[in-house]
Amino acid sequence: MTTILAGDLVQLVGRDHKYRLVRLQPGAELHTHRGMLKHDDMIGKSWGSRVDSHIGRPFYLLPPSLHDILRDTKRSSQIIFPKDIGYILLKLSIAPGMTVVEAGTGSGALTTALASAVGPQGRVISYDSRADMQTLARHNLEALGLEGRVDFRLRDITQGFEETDVPSLFLDVAVPHEYIGQVRAALRPGGFFGSIVPTTNQVSMLLSSLERHEFEFVEVSELSLRYYKPVPERLRPTDRMVAHTGYLIFARPVLEKIAEKKEDVPVEEIQPDGDSTGG
Repeated sequence: MTTILAGDLVQLVGRDHKYRLVRLQPGAELHTHRGMLKHDDMIGKSWGSRVDSHIGRPFYLLPPSLHDILRDTKRSSQIIFPKDIGYILLKLSIAPGMTVVEAGTGSGALTTALASAVGPQGRVISYDSRADMQTLARHNLEALGLEGRVDFRLRDITQGFEETDVPSLFLDVAVPHEYIGQVRAALRPGGFFGSIVPTTNQVSMLLSSLERHEFEFVEVSELSLRYYKPVPERLRPTDRMVAHTGYLIFARPVLEKIAEKKEDVPVEEIQPDGDSTGG
């Protein structure tokens, strides 16, 4: 069994399944409405152990998932939700050792996920025009030890990106359609482009801009997440779900667009095994 060490980030989960993240420090104390816990009483225990507060309230000591960390991210703006981030990482083909560019650092939720995915040999280059946003994002990354994987660029992307031949690029900005020329100049042919916007009129403007700048294989989607109450005798959906958080748009730049007119073909539903429902 793995032992919890000083300096580890611990997820303390109470009986009500509510949790908090704590970086353990020798001699420190954590005060909650369910009692006080000494960090020294947690250091040296095994992951999955139970620890009680001074008034006898139980907590479990668990290693936090990236999902939990992102939900707990300190923010001064709306973050991209974990349900969307997972799909973004897959669609942009993010892998260890690669370089990825994002514009719209924000509070750094996506930046954190990208930095985790590219690994210590990879690079995340993050643009934002606001120094205060990048300061917060840098603080969030430092708390996780990931700041060394990110290069921050304090720059208005109207001026373009400093990089070229980038394999993947993501825009989380208010008017992404205005920057597709700059994206095209930075992204390698056949590379992966993605963006997220909250409204349909933004999607329409972005689609028009992608068409003008010779992007193909365009996809527009949104993801909904429904939780279920994990009670065997009465399994049913919870009263709330995470529905619309944004429209996701993905596309690929090509060297020459197909000239002929595209026909409207119904999109077949793709099953998890890759087979369509068409038979």
